Amino acid sequence: MTTQSASTGRTPVKLVIFDCDGVLIDSEGPSNQVVADEITKLGWPMTLAESTALFVGYRLSDIPPVVEARLGRPVPEGWVETLRQGLIAAFETIETVPGARQALEGTTGLGLPFRVASNSSHEEMHVKFARTGLTPLIQGRQHSARDVARGKPAPDVFLAAAAAEGIPPDACVVVEDSVPGIRAAIAAGMRVVALDITGTGAAQRAAGATTIGSLDELIPYLKAQAA
Repeated sequence: MTTQSASTGRTPVKLVIFDCDGVLIDSEGPSNQVVADEITKLGWPMTLAESTALFVGYRLSDIPPVVEARLGRPVPEGWVETLRQGLIAAFETIETVPGARQALEGTTGLGLPFRVASNSSHEEMHVKFARTGLTPLIQGRQHSARDVARGKPAPDVFLAAAAAEGIPPDACVVVEDSVPGIRAAIAAGMRVVALDITGTGAAQRAAGATTIGSLDELIPYLKAQAA
């Protein structure tokens, strides 16, 4: 059973759940470029901007039905794995989102546990965190949509993260950037703070999130939510 703050009438935050891409790892640009390139090879010319608008926040396995509907034919056998390997190769030069390490360390400094919940596979996350030096911080805290029945915008991966920590959904805050991720968190019954560094704040707020302009604003937000 959870208790409510007398001052706010809201359950204090007991767990922070971070998305991976676009929140901790600055991988959205390279990832969406690979998706655009591979879809273009199939006969649907696509730019980086179009790929980002269409597929940000998607699981790779959710992309083929969209492409097939457009082309009127199935994608080649093994295409998703080809896409996955292309993404992993593109992660050679990725970096963290500014302030990511400080956000993770600051969350721990507040006495709050954290988890990472992503539509990415464990293989992809392993590469991203290893190449950006975050592995020691997030080891054993990762949840992939491939572990659950449905990826975002379904709530499954966030609910799995909360269950692993033994925290009820209404005591969780999710840190997201994509609209599908925000919808997933809302469906899970969790609060959402959205990182708006690309000017998509209006869409994020419309989906139900509170927005911040940088990760530097996260710890003050969490302090207020934990009271």
